[in-house]
Amino acid sequence: MLSTLDLTQRIPKETAKPELRTLKARLSALQQTVKEHKLPVIILFEGWSAAGKGSMISSLILTLDPRGFKTYSILPPDEAERRYPLLKRYWEKLPAYGSFSILDRSWYQDITTLAVEDKLSRQEVLRRTESIRIMERQLADDGTLILKFFLHISKKEQKDRLDKLEASKNTRWRVTSQDRRRNKHYDDYLDAYEAMLQNTTVSHAPWHIIPAHDKTTAQLMIFRTVVSSIESALAQKADQEKLVADPSAPINLSNPERLLPMPTLSQISLDKTLDPSEYDQRLKDAQQRLSQLHNKLYRQKVPLILAYEGWDAAGKGGNIKRVAAALDPRGYEVIPIAAPDKTELNHHYLWRFWRQLPKTGHIAIFDRTWYGRVMVERIEGFCTTRQWRAAYQEINEFEYELAQWGAVILKFWLHIDQNEQLRRFIDRQNTPEKQWKITEEDWRNREKWPQYQEAVDQMLQLTSTRYAPWYVIESQDKKYARIRTLELIIQTLEDVL
Repeated sequence: MLSTLDLTQRIPKETAKPELRTLKARLSALQQTVKEHKLPVIILFEGWSAAGKGSMISSLILTLDPRGFKTYSILPPDEAERRYPLLKRYWEKLPAYGSFSILDRSWYQDITTLAVEDKLSRQEVLRRTESIRIMERQLADDGTLILKFFLHISKKEQKDRLDKLEASKNTRWRVTSQDRRRNKHYDDYLDAYEAMLQNTTVSHAPWHIIPAHDKTTAQLMIFRTVVSSIESALAQKADQEKLVADPSAPINLSNPERLLPMPTLSQISLDKTLDPSEYDQRLKDAQQRLSQLHNKLYRQKVPLILAYEGWDAAGKGGNIKRVAAALDPRGYEVIPIAAPDKTELNHHYLWRFWRQLPKTGHIAIFDRTWYGRVMVERIEGFCTTRQWRAAYQEINEFEYELAQWGAVILKFWLHIDQNEQLRRFIDRQNTPEKQWKITEEDWRNREKWPQYQEAVDQMLQLTSTRYAPWYVIESQDKKYARIRTLELIIQTLEDVL
């Protein structure tokens, strides 16, 4: 791709300048349409050092209203960022609906320059490449326009530009020893770039390779692409909003072989109990053991993610409290998940969960989770049929990425029957210190028990995987449920550690 590109291309300035003025005016007007139609736009620039990425970005952003975009210069990950999944720092930089994110370098340095310099194995590069492909597909499915530009120059042109920058004391600081080293080993980086371009050019996120020897030519080609792509994306968005998915059609998953067989809720026996006299001793023993394992978890830098879902009043809060009591407070966080706020609604639904992941050696306990997409959002109509049907695969991919990073993931559905829920609801209503726990929404959800049970059964069948299994916790007896959960966590950590 790069080796056959004609780097001698030139568009005469007398032709390019008038067209550029027209395109810039058009882009400025389009920005308002992008905002009105809530189209998120990512424009990322990759390419050689001194290829002109900075000047291209500057010409773009000077055309836009600064309230509608953010620009990010992506450096290699620092020590703190290395303690999180590779893609986390990029998810955090995604644009809100109706705005632009402009990236000077991107997730692609993880499979190009950094891959060469860190001497990554081919297997690891391929794994990272697949993670990137999945992320871009998820964003595109959510309506994001992804524009990827690679600015290409020859080895000689790069050296000449570095020499020119270094010759002036005002620009000398821009040339680093790393730039010189990359120019010296130009062919090694060229191979990495070629592989990246070939493996990540897809219909929803194609690469646009820009010959960057001539600045005006490069600038015009970029503006042409940006304007035409936004116009096409706006038209396509209008067409997609008219499509209605069939809720009864089979749901296809990319890796069904990773699924574990799961019973339906109606097959779960709720007669499990624990003698109160036995509970205290088993609780003490389990918490002591979990405390020891938490220290090992920290030393071995293994992240743990505990995801709690379940019926209202099933005992999630008390269960979480008994787990947390065994942990060092400096090494865990309980994350209560409520309805998404205005900012969260303005992003991909997984965006807020990527932002709340634990670092290595720490524990994140989610009190409700990303599974709201296929339960409450599905049933209450807060997302489209197409969106909740796509979420099963997206969630499996999200959890697989975390597992590949090294996270241990356990998911608990706390299960009770309708009669027990009613008893607990009435108890909450009649007990002053518990009344804050019961809301009108709880009663409304109870009326939709059959719909929720159907959604939960489908969720368990389609998202219980070898790397992120579901456990249905019989919570009719809260004490039994607490011990059962603690001992499952302990057993899993002992196996892993």
